[in-house]
Amino acid sequence: MATPAPRTGPIVATLAFTGTVAAIMQTLVTPLISELPRLLHTTASNASWVITATLLSAAVFVPISGSLGDLLGKRTMLIASCVPLLLGSVLCALSSSVVPMIIGRALQGMGMGLVPLGISLLRDVLPPERLGSAIALVSASMGIGGGLGLPIAAGVADYASWRVLFWGTAALTVVIIAMIRTVVPAPAPATRPAPGWRFDLVGAAGLSVGLVCLLLPVSKGGDWGWGSTRTLGLFTVSAAVLMLWARWELRVAAPLVDLRVTARPRVLLTNVASVLVGFGMYAQALVLPQLLQLPTATGYGLGQSMLAMGLWMAPGGLMMMVVSPLGGRLSAARGPKFTLVMGALAIAAGYGPALPLMGSTWGVLIAGIVSNGGVGLAYGAMPALIMSAVPLSATASANSFNTLMRSLGTSVSAAVVGVVLSQLTVTLGGHTLPSEGGFRVGLVIGCGVALVAAAVAAVIPAVVPAPPAPALRSVPARAVEDGEAVNPATA
Repeated sequence: MATPAPRTGPIVATLAFTGTVAAIMQTLVTPLISELPRLLHTTASNASWVITATLLSAAVFVPISGSLGDLLGKRTMLIASCVPLLLGSVLCALSSSVVPMIIGRALQGMGMGLVPLGISLLRDVLPPERLGSAIALVSASMGIGGGLGLPIAAGVADYASWRVLFWGTAALTVVIIAMIRTVVPAPAPATRPAPGWRFDLVGAAGLSVGLVCLLLPVSKGGDWGWGSTRTLGLFTVSAAVLMLWARWELRVAAPLVDLRVTARPRVLLTNVASVLVGFGMYAQALVLPQLLQLPTATGYGLGQSMLAMGLWMAPGGLMMMVVSPLGGRLSAARGPKFTLVMGALAIAAGYGPALPLMGSTWGVLIAGIVSNGGVGLAYGAMPALIMSAVPLSATASANSFNTLMRSLGTSVSAAVVGVVLSQLTVTLGGHTLPSEGGFRVGLVIGCGVALVAAAVAAVIPAVVPAPPAPALRSVPARAVEDGEAVNPATA
């Protein structure tokens, strides 16, 4: 007797909840940034590594977990990624000094591969008619978690011990593991490791060193000085290591990242657009919270508390939740390329209310809702574009690489907007603060980059329609012609 097909609703809900919790991990310490030096008995410079450690760890381990997911099973790697997330949360909750906190946050970063793994697993277990909307929801969960995590974390930090934040995420991680084991099926990997197969340790090490040497000066260049020997030296090392890594990946039989696949125009341009979308999204996320919290004495600040700021920003996260299934339907009707273009244009449009209404909390609210609606559309479209252009055996690694590109965009955005705000300042009560002109320049840059993202998305080439879905689903993975046979829901 044939095994009955699993119910798809609980699977999608589980993977979306998993992505939301993973995103909350990233914004968890935001309300604590100013308090971390006191809480951890250290300097502000050392405390900033609590943020940087998660960024670096995620950049290193997301592509590794994606590659292992393709070969060892995506459900297996989903559960494996939850383990450092749980251990990191417990370690942070028990920390009283900066070193264990940094280690705990690095462990949490190792679990950031949950979203691309979950998106890739959807392609294996969902029928074509459900795939588009499910991908959109799970992909947008990163933005949803980021939008909702800030007010939740601010409320907990205001009214309870900061350690409750980490004990709470530890409990949520246990729930996620139980849900994945209970609800999510374990499809066989699209490919099996060949006899004598070995994990690409050299490729993993090379990518790790190259990314760390790139992202570290991007994150710390403002403190070190952009022209300092340390900053320029790390950029130089990164360029050299990544070139050697690319040469190795093109020669090895089982590469960590198949660069020939990522060089396909449809994949390459989607990844370029992802970097730009990440930049455009994060520029506003950096500017608007600061505007809300600056004192009204500046003439442009809105004087909101941390908790109030989070509540004003929360509707943007809710908008992603509302828009993501609509984006899936739009992709099914017009294609994910159209949805990505519309999403990038909506992000740019979100900057419109922010510029003339900077002195109004309602202006900030409208800007956040419009822009985050665009993020929901774009984040749902990007993995659909990627999976329509790669073979079944490379979905997890390709989606993980795309997630890395989004993260690279947000990191560069933080560096660029940070430079602008640090150079255009005013002095108030002996404190140096970003000026109104600095905020406006940051918003204009974000808007411009979002428009460039829309232009890049508009030239993404179309894909040849696939054979009928039943015929595609019945053939073995090795018979799929290197990404030409694609799911109609993602074409």
